[in-house]
Amino acid sequence: MSVIHCDIFLPAGFRPQDILAFHRRDGERLAERVDDDGLSKGLLWRGRPACLDLRFAAGRARLALAVDGDAGGEAEAALEGMGRRMLGLNQPVEAFERQYRGHPQLGPLIAARAGLRVPQTATPFEALAWAITGQQISVAAAVTIRRRMLSLCDCRHSSGLLCHPDAERVAALNADQLGEAGFSRAKSRALLALSQAAVGGELPLDAWLDGTPADEVSERLLAVPGIGPWTVSYALLRGYGWLDGSLHGDVAVRKALGIALGQADKPDARQTQDWLQPFSPWRALVAAHLWALLQAGGF
Repeated sequence: MSVIHCDIFLPAGFRPQDILAFHRRDGERLAERVDDDGLSKGLLWRGRPACLDLRFAAGRARLALAVDGDAGGEAEAALEGMGRRMLGLNQPVEAFERQYRGHPQLGPLIAARAGLRVPQTATPFEALAWAITGQQISVAAAVTIRRRMLSLCDCRHSSGLLCHPDAERVAALNADQLGEAGFSRAKSRALLALSQAAVGGELPLDAWLDGTPADEVSERLLAVPGIGPWTVSYALLRGYGWLDGSLHGDVAVRKALGIALGQADKPDARQTQDWLQPFSPWRALVAAHLWALLQAGGF
């Protein structure tokens, strides 16, 4: 086993509770274990099972990654890059808040949760797998199916934590296995097509982290059967930190917008799209504030 460390300094007003809430969704704690000051998460590090331990203390995040095997070259820099993405530190939320703190509906949401950032997944593939899993079902149902998929792949770190599978491991499954885990036929096809394209190099998900334009990534992902605009916008937000996806089709976003507008009923998707449009290039961050309005413990 090899262990690598890094410390990341956090900006004033950073909200650790949002990060912890995001990783606390699965109460069975098979892949993530969250406590008062941090979390442990099972993940694959360059194909090897690993456990990330992240602790918040004195204005910094302290990361330790225990890898079952060799961590590889330039591991500390790669760990810091992953940590900064997971913490949302590459998101320029300060500029967004300066621009919209006086907005009649959005201003109060910003004031209530100043410094809100969107927690991101450890890898883009994890974000896409979660987005496909969560299509048109509740978060609780998606958590259950995700848990079954992790158990099906059974990639486990020596600490006992399950690791989220990579594209290669998911591509080795078949539709019947995914169906037994709770995936519909359409979702099984989408997840397998995504995984196979990632393994084959047609979708270089990690390489796109280097700044590939979101429009190009969107076009490539939308060509995968079963992946539509909501899935792409959500995955780009969680996987790449792109803050301009229009999540107007999201039921929770529409419900929260109705509350913010003081309406008895939630607006429809078209009305929500029209309301979000002037906030470009921040539409997904606006959606995150709307999610937070409904879910005081995180989103």
